[in-house]
Amino acid sequence: MILLDGSSLTRDQLLAIADHGETVALTDQARDRVRASRAVVDARARGDEPAYGINTGFGSFADVKIAPDALETLQLNLLRSHAAGLGDPLPVRTVRATMALRANVLAKGFSGISIETLDALIALLNRGVHPRVPSRGSVGASGDLAPLAHLALVLIGEGEAGSDLAFLAADPAWRETRDLTPRISGAEALTRAGLKPIRLGPKEGLALINGTQPSTAVLSLAIAAAEQVARAADIAAALSIDALRGSIHPFESRIHDARPFQGQRISAANIEALMRGSGINHSHEHCGKVQDAYSLRCAAQVHGAAREAMRFVHETVLVEANSATDNPMVFADTGDIVSCGNFHGAPIAIAADLLAAAIVPLATISERRTDRLVDPTLSGLPAFLTRDGGLKSGYMLAQVTAAAVASEMKSLAHPAGVDTIPTSANKEDHVSMSMTAALKAEASVSRAREVIAIEILCACQAIDLLAPLTSSPALQRVHQLVRSRVPALDDDRAPAPDIAAIGELIATRALEDACGELVK
Repeated sequence: MILLDGSSLTRDQLLAIADHGETVALTDQARDRVRASRAVVDARARGDEPAYGINTGFGSFADVKIAPDALETLQLNLLRSHAAGLGDPLPVRTVRATMALRANVLAKGFSGISIETLDALIALLNRGVHPRVPSRGSVGASGDLAPLAHLALVLIGEGEAGSDLAFLAADPAWRETRDLTPRISGAEALTRAGLKPIRLGPKEGLALINGTQPSTAVLSLAIAAAEQVARAADIAAALSIDALRGSIHPFESRIHDARPFQGQRISAANIEALMRGSGINHSHEHCGKVQDAYSLRCAAQVHGAAREAMRFVHETVLVEANSATDNPMVFADTGDIVSCGNFHGAPIAIAADLLAAAIVPLATISERRTDRLVDPTLSGLPAFLTRDGGLKSGYMLAQVTAAAVASEMKSLAHPAGVDTIPTSANKEDHVSMSMTAALKAEASVSRAREVIAIEILCACQAIDLLAPLTSSPALQRVHQLVRSRVPALDDDRAPAPDIAAIGELIATRALEDACGELVK
């Protein structure tokens, strides 16, 4: 069980909740903070002084005073009216991450929610009730209002959900599906889980939907996957450089100590360690070649630059995961309720746009190495890595697919956060597009994994063609793992299942685990 206190949720804990059904609970200190802020809201709701979202309307209706006997209806109408999302639903793991992030933010004690409502949200998560949350409809203005409204509807027995933890026993590809099975009403989902609908008090609907948690969840999972892809890119580069009989010397530590970017040094150390002891490399030690092409020689510099950007993204989502993003904020120590803008998704939008751009060079340099592997004039290997070219096409179209996907990523790299469009009658006159940016980054990471998988597919085939020479012990383990799922290519067959199988080895960390302690 993971204890939520609003300040210390880690990325690894979030992944455990999202992917492995880890349960959560509030710390005693968090419960005290929640109760204290709730007391402030209850007192203000009974008074005549207007307080946004407590006894007033929302957005451009902020100046409309709401009668005391209509405050529950106000919150109920907020959830219903704001559940305007469209498009494919978020995957189950993303919904679970969103629920955990929202509960953690509410645990900070700045939102004014009741402890009973927060407990109900946690119960949904712990009992495997997963609201169906459409992925489109947020501009990242007052946070991700539409997605969170769809999530919150299930708490009041409305909306749609799935109601089991069966996804935990399924393979990773199923867990990432963009639909829920079974798809049932929110009321039925609560009944199946032994839960009852809640009744909303003043400000509680607003407290449930004000924040960036859906876009933060998408980006949190995307950056974790991107870091895996970065490690896989180092492995792929080492395989290709060895198969292309490139030099190990550009990865000597003294070179990268002279330009001490942390990411560059890590990638160089990975590639050098993975290639160390290669019989292939030893065979051309005195071949007379002066320099390798950039896609080989500069791999650490390119991979390292991507890692530096990922480090910023990682730090951003960690801060956001433990930040108060509500409006208005409730300060129990002074009794103040202050309108503010912490819900604005700009930090997530900028970080997501950076990730979508930063991961492109990992794919484009990978595609260039793949192209060298299949081009006999550059590799010295059989054309398209088949011994019977002409009759057979080998991996001709695998490289074409890598080129197509890498080019698609260039379009995905166009930043979403540079756009803004006024909403809510110009009350929300500058928006972040954080959800669009996060979804784009998520898609780009998936595409990068595919490009790296194609490079690994071709590099392993190239190493086979260099027999009886063998690679390093570490790369031989990688090669053996790949061959346990993907046979060597003798006769032409569809590469698509093989690419998917290697992609799964990357996504499940099996590829990097095969390297032992070498890859960071």
